[in-house]
Parts: sequence; structure tokens; C-alpha cells
Amino acid sequence: MECGLNFIAVDVGNTSTAIGLWAGGKVTRVTHCDGSFKDATLEFDKLVSSFSKGYLNGVAYVSVVPEKDKKWQRHAKKRKLPFHVVSWQNLKSPKLDYPKPETIGADRLADAAAAVDRYGTGVVIMDFGTALTAAVVTNDGIWRGGVIAPGFPLMSDYLYERTAKLPKLKLKRFKEPKIGRSTQEAMLFGVTVGYRGMVKEIVSTLESNFKQKLKLVATGGYAQRVLEGLDIDFIIDKNLTLYGTGLICSQKL
Repeated sequence: MECGLNFIAVDVGNTSTAIGLWAGGKVTRVTHCDGSFKDATLEFDKLVSSFSKGYLNGVAYVSVVPEKDKKWQRHAKKRKLPFHVVSWQNLKSPKLDYPKPETIGADRLADAAAAVDRYGTGVVIMDFGTALTAAVVTNDGIWRGGVIAPGFPLMSDYLYERTAKLPKLKLKRFKEPKIGRSTQEAMLFGVTVGYRGMVKEIVSTLESNFKQKLKLVATGGYAQRVLEGLDIDFIIDKNLTLYGTGLICSQKL
């Protein structure tokens, strides 16, 4: 790992953008922007302006929103910062066993690189965002493939969008009911308990398929609330994607 490099790490997701300083092999000064590209670049500029000239080696960038990539590239150029994008071609670890590695989401590569570097091989990495993604790196250090499922908010939004009477759930804060005694409580029970059941079944099936006990690492905006009370042990690493973004981009230089 190259610890002498300093990047502004940017992780552009479907519902939010995370920005932080990747320096000395650590991620600090993280902000999350749920607003527009303009809001995200304002936070980015605040962070950049806090460092003296020459301190930063550039921007380490990962995105699942292609239409924003050129905008970020132009913005980095205005700030005279080299723009480094996460790519499977720059991934040193884990090794990829996948027919078309260029089709793997860059955020999933960042998650896997970070998890292996921080927690070792023999691991399932789950990212609880707009979509739920999972990947397996087996004990021999090889990325075997992954899982993509609806994310926590999509499950509740789909019920609202595809039915005439069901309301839109507010998932920012909630207390899971013992049983639904209103329409909203019934939906909340179904979404939370059903979602946790899906997570447990994915983990169980992956361990069975690969015939090994796997460490469980979680990240993403919904990880904490989904996994709270679940009777399987996850390591929750909220800055996993930013860390992996900086790590992969540092290996490029």
C-alpha cells in the first residue's frame, strides 16, 4: 500500500455522494451530500481549499452514475487536480476470476480492495445502498463474483409506486413493530424483517456454495439500520468504499 500519496476521494452513488481525504492509508474528514452535483462540489472545494498547494496528488474517483463522470472530471481539471478513476486494470488485490471484469461496478471493486486490505481474504462484502450488492473473496484471495438485489429503500418505494393505497414509508428513523397494527407498521415489519431474512439467506447460501466460513463486512448508508439486531456478526465499515477508492488509485501511480 502506498501511504505517501494524498487524494480527495469521491464516491458518487445513486442517492448521495461521499467525499473525504485519503492520506497515509486512512480516510478522514468525510462528508455525505444528499443534494445536487453543485452541493457536492461545494463540499469538495471546501476540502480542497483547506490544503496547501502541492499537498494533494489528485482526485480518486468512483461512481455508479455515468452521467456525472464528465462533470467531475471537468471540475477536477478546473482545480488543477489529476483525476484518477477506479478501474479493474489497476486492481492489485484481490485477483479477479470473472468472465468480463470490465463489467464489474467500480464501487464493488473499491469495496473488495478495501475489505481485503483491512480484514483479509475469505470475506463477503455487502454494500447497503440504493441496491444491495455482495461480493465474495475466497481464502485464496480471488474475487469469485457477486450478488445484486434490491436495496432497502427500493423495497419500500416499490410498494408505494406500484399500489394504489399503500403510503410512502419514511425510513430515516423507525422502531420495528412486533406486528403491524396499521398499514404503515405492517409495511415496516414486512420491509425490515423481510430484508434481514434476505441478507441472512444470501450469506448462508454463499458460505454453503464455497464451503468455507466467511468474514462479513458491510458498508453503505443503510447498513447500520438493516443489521441492527441481526444475529450474525457483521463488521460495519462506513468508509470502506472511499478507502478502497484511494487504495486502488494509489496503486495506479
